[in-house]
Amino acid sequence: MAIKNQYLQDVFAGLKQRNADQPEFLQAVEEVLESLEPVVEARPDIQKHGIMERIVEPERTIIFRVSWVDDEGKVQVNRGYRVQFNSAIGPYKGGLRLHPSVNLSILKFLGFEQIFKNSLTTLPIGGGKGGSDFDPKGKSDNEIMRFCQSFMTELEKHIGPDTDVPAGDIGVGSREIGFMYGQYKRLRNDFTGVLTGKAIGSGGSLARTQATGYGLCYFTDEMLRDNGLDFKGKKVVISGSGNVAIYATQKVTELGGKVIALSDSNGYIVDENGIDYKTIQIIKEQKRERISTYLNYVPDAKYFEDKDGSKGIWTVPCDIALPCATQNELNGASAEALIKNGVIAVAEGANMPSTPEAIAAFQKAGVLFGPAKAANAGGVATSALEMSQNSARLSWTFEEVDAKLKGIMVNIYKQASEAAARYDMRIEGKLNLVAGANIAGFEKVANAMIWQGVSY
Repeated sequence: MAIKNQYLQDVFAGLKQRNADQPEFLQAVEEVLESLEPVVEARPDIQKHGIMERIVEPERTIIFRVSWVDDEGKVQVNRGYRVQFNSAIGPYKGGLRLHPSVNLSILKFLGFEQIFKNSLTTLPIGGGKGGSDFDPKGKSDNEIMRFCQSFMTELEKHIGPDTDVPAGDIGVGSREIGFMYGQYKRLRNDFTGVLTGKAIGSGGSLARTQATGYGLCYFTDEMLRDNGLDFKGKKVVISGSGNVAIYATQKVTELGGKVIALSDSNGYIVDENGIDYKTIQIIKEQKRERISTYLNYVPDAKYFEDKDGSKGIWTVPCDIALPCATQNELNGASAEALIKNGVIAVAEGANMPSTPEAIAAFQKAGVLFGPAKAANAGGVATSALEMSQNSARLSWTFEEVDAKLKGIMVNIYKQASEAAARYDMRIEGKLNLVAGANIAGFEKVANAMIWQGVSY
């Protein structure tokens, strides 16, 4: 598929010229623009107000040096980023990623996707993303603390509870959020909800850790039910073994499904009897070991080395596939393998884990497909619920947060499916939820931008 609308072609051509070295960002924008063609053609006010030219350009991009001292007394230097993409419907909201692969292209792609994902939650939050090429792996707690303090010393100038509220992402868990929050509080002399993913005793929300994995399953369950199906008795393959994968495994099991495969960057395990998420919690959250050690607990399971990360796991026959590892992990060949083995539904737990070729293959084959900006919005939705609790100086129970999360995810599915139906976006008779999610998220933001005038 290619962009056909002349206005959108011109917007993308200009963007490509300015950002030729940012493939991940351009991939994300192209996918969104393709699905927005019927909206642009039906609404001349979008072009009149220059919405597309503005929405693909971040309102602000901050790049800064992060200097810190390692345990040997040597000065180390990393690069820090915060992409404040769009604040039309609320303060910037999006995670901080610490990983050697972090660069401006990846953060702009994530920030751009975040605009529409956050809009879909119906909560008043804009889109942003940030992080650094710092790698926490192999670092001591003191080294990580010194890095986080240095990182926040610059970042605090640009964030605030009503301006920009970062959260965790890859490489940023409760430990890192704590170090950053402590430094923010020290510099500002403020105890405010400026970061989400905080510890429970320091303003954090119950169910935040589980939110993305649970939300993914709530969305997938609603997608299945809308097509006369459910999780009961289904075999499920999930890539990854971090928070999203672990708690998706738990929720799939509770909904009657059986997770038979999980992976990490070294390989994947297959347990036809159903993987026990509590064992994975011990391995990954407590002992921080490789997933291959699952066989020490369940000798009948099988382990397959896979240095390409998640590629091999998609050859495992299943009914439902939930990619929860990283971007572009599921390519066209992997999609064809899943289709050949009878997959009926795919929903994305990671950000943009399926390549355009994979998505096209699933849609052409009539496989139900839930895109990341809709399916994995549970994490940011619960972050926004944490912001609400902070603002009200309240703390909700786990059950209260979980019920609100489920309601949000069901509503996200309804928004995406209704938008797809409204613009008659179907492929092989199935509603195109990729287009539906983009349209539903976009229209809310576009309407706010038009109302506010040319303010950015």
